[in-house]
Amino acid sequence: MAAKRVPAPAAAPAPRRFTLFDRIAPVLNVLGVVLMIFGTSMAVPFAASRLLEDGAHGAYGESIAVTLVAGLALLLGTRGRHRREIQPRDGFLLVALVWTVLPAFATVPLMAQIPGLSFTDAYFECVSGLTASGATVLTGLDALPVSINLWRSLMIWMGGMGIIVLAVAILPLLGVGGSQLFRAEMAGPMKDTKLTPRIEETAKGLWLVYFALTAACAGAYWLAGMSGTDALMHAFTTVGLGGFSSHDASYAYWDSPLIEAVAVVFMLLSAVNFTVHFLAIRGRSFLAYARDPEARRVVFWAGAATFMIGFHLWGHGTYDDLATAMRYAVFHVVSVGTTTGYSSADYAQWPVLAPALMLFLSCFLASAGSTGGGIKMIRAVVLFKQAVRELTRIVHPSAVVQVKVEGRVIENNLIFAVLAYMLMYGATVIATMMLLMASGLDIVTAVSAVLASINNLGPGLGLVGPASTYAPLTDFQTWVCTATMILGRLELFAIIVLFTPAFWRK
Repeated sequence: MAAKRVPAPAAAPAPRRFTLFDRIAPVLNVLGVVLMIFGTSMAVPFAASRLLEDGAHGAYGESIAVTLVAGLALLLGTRGRHRREIQPRDGFLLVALVWTVLPAFATVPLMAQIPGLSFTDAYFECVSGLTASGATVLTGLDALPVSINLWRSLMIWMGGMGIIVLAVAILPLLGVGGSQLFRAEMAGPMKDTKLTPRIEETAKGLWLVYFALTAACAGAYWLAGMSGTDALMHAFTTVGLGGFSSHDASYAYWDSPLIEAVAVVFMLLSAVNFTVHFLAIRGRSFLAYARDPEARRVVFWAGAATFMIGFHLWGHGTYDDLATAMRYAVFHVVSVGTTTGYSSADYAQWPVLAPALMLFLSCFLASAGSTGGGIKMIRAVVLFKQAVRELTRIVHPSAVVQVKVEGRVIENNLIFAVLAYMLMYGATVIATMMLLMASGLDIVTAVSAVLASINNLGPGLGLVGPASTYAPLTDFQTWVCTATMILGRLELFAIIVLFTPAFWRK
């Protein structure tokens, strides 16, 4: 009897090869969601254009459609291939994509409504808005449709706290991997402090504080004498520490000490870590501000610089009386120091010490976790204390000296991270400054433009001073400043890490 033939088992299908698209599909999927959120936000200036009949609503309709379709295409294109959990390094890639892709879609209304505006200049303007820098290439702001100025200020407001944090707050689907996105977006070296057990609740809490502060600022501006639309737009840019204005003259348009005082108060509040505001509100106590290692230092250094510059201006005869000198000093010290960028006078014409000191102040006055730019106050504190520790070690080689901030021991790995950040900060400033000078810019304009861009300040000195714009720059120089603003907004490492081989290894 013949042996029964047993059919050979079917060969197992070869495992599907893991491609680069599989690697980035989860990131592209979330980017699609963020694009759709961003497209929806354009409904605000669209509604304002309809209501005010400024003739710009068609541009927003087109922009909304293009952005929503692009977001939907990314969602559909990654469907079924985005189930992998978002890893920490995916957060960096997503944040980098958000801050480079979204400005491209934001340019549509500007290019449609501003004749002769090139894509380079429009992209620069939108990057400046979303990075809360406030640098502009535009003139004739008073004649623009109101909704265009509203869109510019709304970009600063959204970019101030970060659209990624907004996405984490309102989209449960980002609960997995949400903490990685939050850490990649939030500024400062101490990013792991949680206010609530869930990252979504933390982001919601911060946005509620942000919204409440914006509403209070708008109300204060309106009571101080601004129109309703100006109050809303300048509240967006004050709390976002961005500095866009709806008037070419900025705050000189009103020439009002009361309006300037409102701006000073809310710029200082916005330069404080928003988690401190959250804790103060939740605990119904001002002790949170007293315990914060940055808040009182922000106020102290702003006050010290104000008195120094105010007396300096009065002593040099820039203003006839001390009260006037102090009025302009406090406004511009706080505006420049917190990286907002408003102006009520051409401070580039002041004695050189004043604008130089204010530009230096912009490097560190804002707190980590605020909407301001620069290296942040906490890093400056850690660097100073580390320098003191090294000096102590020179005198007492055997001493065990710890770096402490408000009684908390700062671990060496955090100190090393701050030192590495400062190395990259200095290297980026030097490299971009050399590029601008090699392209033909004078040293004052080049240095100030780089510092204003990397600190997300906006106006610099020289050709890009407070009485001018960035329009005189060539396309190459404009792109250098654009890239520098993005690097500064994402604190260098979130972008630079993308260019390391280790990031792309499987």
